[in-house]
Amino acid sequence: MLRSHTFALGLLLAAAAPAARADVTLIGVGTLPGDATDLSGLKGKTSDGTPHDRLGGMGSAIAYTGRGSEYLLVSDRGPKDGATDFVCRWHRMEIRVTPGTKTPVTLQLSGTTLLTNEHGQRFVGSLDAFSHRAPERNLRLDPEGARVGRDGTVYLSDEYGPGLYAFNASGKRVASLPVPAHFVAPKPGKAPADELPPKSVSGRQPNRGMEGLAIAPDGKTLFGIMQSPLIQDGALDGKNNRTGVNCRILELHLATKKSREFVYPLHDAGYGVNEILAVNDHEFLVLERDGKGGNEAEFKRLYLIDLTDATDVSAVSSLPAKGLPAAVKPVKKKPFLDLLAPKYGIAGAECPEKFEGLAFGPDLPDGRRLLLVTADNDFLADKPFRVYAFAVDRAELPGFQPQQFEPQTPEKR
Repeated sequence: MLRSHTFALGLLLAAAAPAARADVTLIGVGTLPGDATDLSGLKGKTSDGTPHDRLGGMGSAIAYTGRGSEYLLVSDRGPKDGATDFVCRWHRMEIRVTPGTKTPVTLQLSGTTLLTNEHGQRFVGSLDAFSHRAPERNLRLDPEGARVGRDGTVYLSDEYGPGLYAFNASGKRVASLPVPAHFVAPKPGKAPADELPPKSVSGRQPNRGMEGLAIAPDGKTLFGIMQSPLIQDGALDGKNNRTGVNCRILELHLATKKSREFVYPLHDAGYGVNEILAVNDHEFLVLERDGKGGNEAEFKRLYLIDLTDATDVSAVSSLPAKGLPAAVKPVKKKPFLDLLAPKYGIAGAECPEKFEGLAFGPDLPDGRRLLLVTADNDFLADKPFRVYAFAVDRAELPGFQPQQFEPQTPEKR
């Protein structure tokens, strides 16, 4: 079994803080070494020399399972940005948060599940697994968002398509959910240049697909958010530099398959969205950040957004790079949490580049909300995996509704 490693930053901050409690407090940081092994049982190494059982990249997505302190964490497409034959998988992990102790955040891996399609074939991160002749046999997958449904079904957003898929507890895909055609890359390719103008004039940008996924508390609706604007939404200038800021959010009702779309405006065209997490059925936390790590990191923030009164832009074929027509209202957006604020001690040489996962857990003993933030270590042996645990005063999220789960038997897990 894996050992738990923890930074007790929360204790140091608490000792220096005044008696009054901050609105959002860093409790602590749980870590695991970057060269840890998972429980897949796979042997050998990938084509780039990474062990097949490397426990990495799993900060891409985290979802609460509704069972005690158990969470589901998803590894993305693997090392080298899709250049290897890494088998896609998720992990189940016990994340225990006990404020005021010497080890406030502890991590314990409890299981690894390999992902397969409807035919039992394993998904891999490699671009070479894409099939032009038989798309239904396409085996390339880049899972970047994950949520667990009321009945234990696991929903994943795939950055490659983008796609939305449902998996059973055994890791087998059981459904492909509809994504509007204007989101999808019309001519998927192995190289980014093959998916950019002039070859592609619509759909997601390469490696900028459906990066985040949320589920409504009642489990009836999914919300997928694009990392960057669609190509037809003023995303790029004539030299394919990113200039657009208007990202789309896709709302999909699971029973009816009806969908709506909303506009989330980026703070800056150079940034991207990495996660969306439901507070209730119309309010969400959105993680937006730059692509820098260490001392160069400048922008890693969470925003609270509200879909109320936002315009459904499903029928809008293209959006401007910046600004919106008078008839189109974006989501309401306000700052919620700056991960680089000095009081948290995260900024600096050890600051991760890729904060990518958000999840609420069970309320803390004092009634505050537990918010977990994960960082993707890109499978690098010298970069630890980290889980940041924050305590959120109830007054900060007055409309919060916990996610609903049905009782699950061992067979449904």
